[in-house]
Amino acid sequence: MPRPFTRRTLLKSSAALGAGMMVGPSLRPFGTAASDRLDVAVVGVASRGRANLDGVAAENVVALCDVDRVQLDAAAERFPRARTFQDWRKMLDAVKADAVVVSTPDHHHAPVTLAAMQLGWHAYTEKPLAHTVEEARRMAELAAEKGLVTQMGTQIHAGGNYRRVVEAIRSGVLGRVPEVHVFCNAHWGGGGRPTGQHATPGHLDWDVWLGPAPSRPYAPGYHPAQWRRYWDFGGGSLADMACHFVDLPFWALGLRHPISVEAEGEDEHHGSCPRWSSVRWEFPQRGARGPVLLTWHDGGRYPDARREWGCEDWDSGVLFVGEKGALIADYSRFQLLPAEEFSGWQAPPRSIPDSVGHHREWIEACKGRGKTTCHFDHAGALTETVLLGTVAYRCRTRLSWDPDSLTATGHADAHGLVKKVYRSGWQI
Repeated sequence: MPRPFTRRTLLKSSAALGAGMMVGPSLRPFGTAASDRLDVAVVGVASRGRANLDGVAAENVVALCDVDRVQLDAAAERFPRARTFQDWRKMLDAVKADAVVVSTPDHHHAPVTLAAMQLGWHAYTEKPLAHTVEEARRMAELAAEKGLVTQMGTQIHAGGNYRRVVEAIRSGVLGRVPEVHVFCNAHWGGGGRPTGQHATPGHLDWDVWLGPAPSRPYAPGYHPAQWRRYWDFGGGSLADMACHFVDLPFWALGLRHPISVEAEGEDEHHGSCPRWSSVRWEFPQRGARGPVLLTWHDGGRYPDARREWGCEDWDSGVLFVGEKGALIADYSRFQLLPAEEFSGWQAPPRSIPDSVGHHREWIEACKGRGKTTCHFDHAGALTETVLLGTVAYRCRTRLSWDPDSLTATGHADAHGLVKKVYRSGWQI
């Protein structure tokens, strides 16, 4: 068995790379400047992992890692020169790289990414950035400490529509915006943990799949894909989708940390996330922007404001309610409301450049050309907020939040949900 990746082990490994190795966007280790191709290790190669692998395929893929040998072998056929691993800890021990792409289930996001960043690797990590609020904070802090180029995999952030919405909101077309409603028809949850006894497939390393999570017997209801329904590994619809949709008001209104959060939802089944939930965050005034009340609805529940503003035909979206009207948006379109009152509206001059592509901007930034827009400083605060919603749901009460001390008050269980205990051998 490989050695566990404790903080001490990681620091020792990082030091062993040599004092001459600089990290950051201006100088990359292991000779990539000569070839202008990044040496990239990819952890998780199926589903989102496959799409992210496509996004970096033009670079030098030096390592592939997946607990599922079937998926790993399929990826290896495309990249025959890449070394293959089923355990990311062994990969980090054996491989030298410039950067890592992490597309695992949520409970591995922070352990893999933190370990790689300790080695000086730039990081691209799927959303949500982490499995707990504390993990998200640690990831943002380590990225800043080491000067690494980072990107969270919220690919829609690179789309043109989000940029035009941000420009419109910032132009003042709605005046002050004290209220935002976000709704999504996803319903990842319900039913409780799988039951019965099931043989673990021979191609799957179940112990590594569990990693830092509590020990559970294998069940096909976990792997592949269905893990999002369970608190041990994911965070339901909220953790899955809110980083996409809540990203838009975070960007447009310059949101950062809430001061309170409360939630309701379907009665909790043992170990599984709710099929529907509603969450409300209160954000304080920040600069010239006043306080903001942000609500989230999933699983087919919608805010009354959706009906009041005549946008009931929108299944998912973000509704900004301002002093002068409203704006409804999704990934690809937006509309000012009431439509007749904005019939002569002209969009402000474009101030946010179009993206070269979500993966491409990360790659270029790693090479010292440009910057990422969903870096861990932005993505960390966004993920913290989203995951605070899961904490509030599980506590079923209003929580006050102190972002400086990462302290939630209002329920005795809150602190234990902001952070978590890791299975022996998988501590971070």
